[in-house]
Amino acid sequence: GCKVFAALPTNTATSYKVVSFVMASTGGGIIVPIFLNGIPVVLANDALALSIIVSYAIHHYFPVMRGVVAQSKILTVCFIVLFEVFRAGVAVNLIGLANKNIGPSVFGFPLFGPIIAGGIAGCGGAFFPLSKGLDPIKAGLATPMVSAITGSAAFHIFLSTSLSDGVVNATDKARFCLASYFIIC
Repeated sequence: GCKVFAALPTNTATSYKVVSFVMASTGGGIIVPIFLNGIPVVLANDALALSIIVSYAIHHYFPVMRGVVAQSKILTVCFIVLFEVFRAGVAVNLIGLANKNIGPSVFGFPLFGPIIAGGIAGCGGAFFPLSKGLDPIKAGLATPMVSAITGSAAFHIFLSTSLSDGVVNATDKARFCLASYFIIC
């Protein structure tokens, strides 16, 4: 939210701010389900929609809060951790959806589809609104994009191959590792 509000002029129409906010917050959760014939996350999860509404209201009606967060290292770290854990959860869920919806072609499991889905899930908001085109990658991939792709690849390959054989609670451990990787990056 901070990036959306900082990038828009103060006299921008509320409707434009709301749509930009939703798209930036849930970009990967919109794009990937559409690719996979699913329902975009923001439409399927009422709790997410409510949290976006509350977050938008805080940004809109209490802009001083952005300054408070920016000045507090503790709050900044807390919000980064929460954001990255949420981002990892979205990537994991959409990798799973892609794994379920895409059949294997060359290998015994779908390889690239779930990795691409996880990569887009982890950074799709950077491309919204779609009028941005490919500008977000014109100067190269940003760190969240690289971490989304590499983390999704590691997560998917670990769970889809014999690497995870014998690992107790492999999915939970891989999810924890992915969230930790996103936080560190």
